[in-house]
Amino acid sequence: MAAWSNWSGSVSAAPAEIARPRTETELSALVARARKVRVVGAGHSFMPLCETDGTLLSLADMEGEVELSADGKRASAPAGMSLAKLTDILWKKGVSLGNQGDVNPQALAGAIATGTHGTGAKLGSLSTFARGFQLMTHDGSVVSCSPSERPELFEAQRLSLGLMGVATRIEFDVLPAYHLEERLEVYPLDEIAERWNDLAAENRHAEFFVFPYADLAMLKILHPRPSEGEMREQADMDDTAFRRVCDICTAAPFMTSILQKRLLPNELKRRRVGPAYRIFPSERTVKFEEMEYELPRANGWPALREVIAWIRKRRLPVAFPFEFRIVAADDIWLSPFNGREGASISMHQYHRMKWRDIFAEAEKIFRAHDGRPHWAKRHTLTNADLHQLYPKAAKFCAVRDEIDPVAKFANTHLSELFGVHA
Repeated sequence: MAAWSNWSGSVSAAPAEIARPRTETELSALVARARKVRVVGAGHSFMPLCETDGTLLSLADMEGEVELSADGKRASAPAGMSLAKLTDILWKKGVSLGNQGDVNPQALAGAIATGTHGTGAKLGSLSTFARGFQLMTHDGSVVSCSPSERPELFEAQRLSLGLMGVATRIEFDVLPAYHLEERLEVYPLDEIAERWNDLAAENRHAEFFVFPYADLAMLKILHPRPSEGEMREQADMDDTAFRRVCDICTAAPFMTSILQKRLLPNELKRRRVGPAYRIFPSERTVKFEEMEYELPRANGWPALREVIAWIRKRRLPVAFPFEFRIVAADDIWLSPFNGREGASISMHQYHRMKWRDIFAEAEKIFRAHDGRPHWAKRHTLTNADLHQLYPKAAKFCAVRDEIDPVAKFANTHLSELFGVHA
């Protein structure tokens, strides 16, 4: 048996085989004969979405070109292509994705299938950009779906967690290539709170990072600007210094609250302008575990204040900052932003420090504020929770039952979550 683990090292699997098909014919043969199938991209999911004792597929080597529509408003690409490679190719073709998250090694299909998102009050997740899929089903045959062709399959596939089949090609919206100005500034958290609605309204992207024991937060603003020539490389945090702090906190947890107050300078003002696809992502080399909850926008600040107060009261060693973002509402069946504009709160913990019990308790706070989890980040939802939080969950399950009656694409975690019994 082969061995596989995710990026953080917290999820591992011993699949019967790990395969990297290069052609659709090879892929079809692999899927048709496999007992169970899951597809892996960069392994950036913290939940056991890729865990399997069957066949684990990587589509990174699948052949195919990135193509633009005649009007330049849509592109199509191999589903297994990384966002890093895809966005570079798109830029050379004169277009850009409408939004991105803050890392880019994920496969296009994985990012869409899990509802990966960036920030922006008027910008939805990557799933909202999808306009059509080519999908390999359980018997190795290929079907297509879009708003006009098998529309219910399309609606389920927009955020599917890989339960409908293997996406081989995806069509999605693009914009004319654009540049972004990035501004990194440090302010008291209370000042950001007072200005937050204006910041979110006046800028295309506004987010901030705040350590639970610090009163200062780092504000990150991205907004379209004309090019100013060669882009300056710039990190939002010194990973070497931060890793050293995390290692100290691992050895001496009581130091966490002391060191965090010294991580951000009292004053910080950095600025640069560059191509959007290069400004969006940051390199993250300090490994962590993550839980993320999406709350109604009005509940975001109260939830953040409550979870920080809880950490301080219990003197819990949480080494990483919270990340706070705004994301537009959508109509996707399994999207955490379905029907409501969301405040996204990401909670991280250094991968060598205890996280499971802390996350479980913090999750109760986020759930009490009407939160829904990011599907690829740590959560403890049950099948009953799924149907309570997502009114279209039953419809999603019905489409899944029809397209994959043998449950070839459902692993143990997803079978329990979606009540799959085949």
